[in-house]
Amino acid sequence: MKMAGRIAAAIEILTEITTRIRPASESLRDWGKAHRFAGSGDRHVIGTLVFDTLRHRNSSAARMGADTPRALLLGTLANVLKLPADEIAALCSEQFGPGAMTPTELSALQAPLPSDLPPHIAGDFPEWLTPELSKLFGEHLVPQMQALAERAPIDLRTNTLKATPDDVLAALAKFGATATAHSPFGIRVQPPGIDARNINVEAEPVHGMGQFEVQDEASQLAAILTGVQPGETVLDLCAGAGGKSLALAALMKNEGKLVAYDRDKHRLRPIFERIMRSGATCIEVVAYDEPAKLERKDGYDLVVVDAPCTGSGTWRRKPDAKWRLSEKQLNIRLKEQMDVIEKAVSFVKSGGRLAYFTCSLLPSENDAQVQAFLKRHKQFEIIPYTEQWQKALGTKPPVSTNGSKETLQLTPLDHGTDGFYMAVMRRKV
Repeated sequence: MKMAGRIAAAIEILTEITTRIRPASESLRDWGKAHRFAGSGDRHVIGTLVFDTLRHRNSSAARMGADTPRALLLGTLANVLKLPADEIAALCSEQFGPGAMTPTELSALQAPLPSDLPPHIAGDFPEWLTPELSKLFGEHLVPQMQALAERAPIDLRTNTLKATPDDVLAALAKFGATATAHSPFGIRVQPPGIDARNINVEAEPVHGMGQFEVQDEASQLAAILTGVQPGETVLDLCAGAGGKSLALAALMKNEGKLVAYDRDKHRLRPIFERIMRSGATCIEVVAYDEPAKLERKDGYDLVVVDAPCTGSGTWRRKPDAKWRLSEKQLNIRLKEQMDVIEKAVSFVKSGGRLAYFTCSLLPSENDAQVQAFLKRHKQFEIIPYTEQWQKALGTKPPVSTNGSKETLQLTPLDHGTDGFYMAVMRRKV
């Protein structure tokens, strides 16, 4: 396919996403199945166009003066890919392109974006979240959110039960893999450009051999900052697909016991193949409908709550999700978070630790939840992340974006990771 046809295809998929309110990944997958003539290179370019458009929806709409799928895509070609207006016009007019550009469209593309755009337009996020995000970012709101609208790298965690970071770096050198800045087990592959071949690291033999798992550096750091040690008993109460369970098992060196549980059996299903591939032998998976099996007479040394959340910290990877989020959904997540952290209390032994994580940037899901929890449960106290960092990593802790020395908020702009929140608490009695 030529670029003109790819642009037309991207507009078609964006129309499907916006009219049927479907996840972008599903729409892209179905389009590929229905258009078998499109090769992997075509699908990569089309997918990149779709995701870039979703990442920059507000600023593209501001440039074009319209928010139709066509207008958004044309605005993205100018704003993100930096194509000149006459080149975009030529592509539109080609055979299989989206159709000749109107004088209004051409004029919009030729005009520069105003320098005084409102924060939600310049930062490409839903306007109703402005007060919430301003609590965290203040005057840095726009650059922080602009960083969250960029393409994300591919982060991998070396599985130290089977390999060293040097082993994985050598195996993935052809992709330009480098070590991550903070996690000693992290490997990073930069996102390919729109014309580059798509990278599928999970197709590599070393992945099949269990030497690494795809996991953002922030999530790797969260596992490390729990302070987990070999021989401990651990409960991963919201295990999902098992990424943190596997990271914890590696840190435990397969010594001790880790119980993985999730109330959603579909989210938990992939964990079994991942456990077998990883060589983790200390993990016990408890079925969603057998929560009674979580009980331990003496409690757990560590309970991990990777709480259900808005996922706002992952919008680089799932940009369509930020436009689907509503206040109602946020309130549902807040209730779910409170419920699960309350459930976790009874499992933590005296002197044990409770780790609360979210992949969110919203203070209401993060510090507000932790502070409310500590007021309800005086038997818990915060373990400052700076203390945990020094103990576990032996390096200078980064500055938390929320300004706290107790809880850690990571962001793409400040730390090069997904947006991620971490708080570790100790039970005093």
